[in-house]
Amino acid sequence: MKLKNILLILGTVGLIVSCATNPFTGKKTMALVPNSQLFPTAFAQYDQFLSENKVLKGTSDAAMVTRVGQKIAVAAERWLNANGNVGYLNDYKWEYNLVDDNTVNAWCMPGGKIVVYTGILPIAKGETGLAAIMGHEVAHALANHGQQRMSAAYVQQGVAIAGNVAIKDEQSRNAFNQYYGIGSQVGLMLPFSRSHETEADQIGLYLMAIAGYNPEEGAELWKRMSAQSSGQAPPELLSTHPSNDSRIANLTALAPRAKEEAAKFGVTSFR
Repeated sequence: MKLKNILLILGTVGLIVSCATNPFTGKKTMALVPNSQLFPTAFAQYDQFLSENKVLKGTSDAAMVTRVGQKIAVAAERWLNANGNVGYLNDYKWEYNLVDDNTVNAWCMPGGKIVVYTGILPIAKGETGLAAIMGHEVAHALANHGQQRMSAAYVQQGVAIAGNVAIKDEQSRNAFNQYYGIGSQVGLMLPFSRSHETEADQIGLYLMAIAGYNPEEGAELWKRMSAQSSGQAPPELLSTHPSNDSRIANLTALAPRAKEEAAKFGVTSFR
C-alpha cells in the first residue's frame, strides 16, 4: 500500500472516531483518549505527585490558592451553563494545592487537579495575578488541551510508523524519518501547542473576569514573567509558547472583551 493511501486512511479513521467539541470555541478537536480513561489516570498521577512533594496547608498563601481556584471553578460552571453545556463539569474533581517549590510554575491536570508552586507567587504579586495564572491553567483542562496533545502525538507516531512500513528503501526511509521528525514538530506540534496557549489565555482571561478579577492583570503578569526570564527564550517558531511580546499584546487586546463577557453575568467591578 502506498504511503499516501496509508496516511489518508489514518486521517479518515482519526476524524471519524476522535472528534469532540471544544465548548469554549465550538471547534471540533481530536479526542483519541476519552476523558473516562484520561481522568482516572490524571487523578492517580496527581495523588502520587502530592505524596512526593511538600504540600503547604493552613497558610495564608494556601488559603489564597484554594479561594482563587474555587472562584475560577464557579466562573467556569456559570459560563458553561449559560452557553448550553450544563453538566460539562460533572466528572471534574476540583482540588487546589500549594506546593513548596521554587519553580516558577503552576498547572491543572485533566479533571481539575491544580498545583501552584510557591516560586510563582512573587511574580503573581497577589490574588489577582494568581487568578490570571490559575485561570490560564484551568482553561487548558476545560478545553481538553491535554487530551488533544495526546491525540496529536498518537497521530504523529502513527504516521511515522506508517511511513516506515510503506517505505522499503532504507535510504529513503532514513530521509523520511529525518525530515518527518523535524517537519512534524516545527510545522505541526509546536504551532498546535502555541495555539493552545493562546486559546487558554483567552479563556482564562474570561474566567478570571467572570470570577471578579481584573483581566487587565493578565498582560501585567506576563510583563513580569518576561522580566523574570530576562529575555531568555527560544524563537517563537521553535517554542511551545507564543513569544512574551505576542502574548502581552494579545492579552491587552482581549481584556476589554473579557470585561464585556463578565458583564453578561452581572460582574462590572473587579479587584
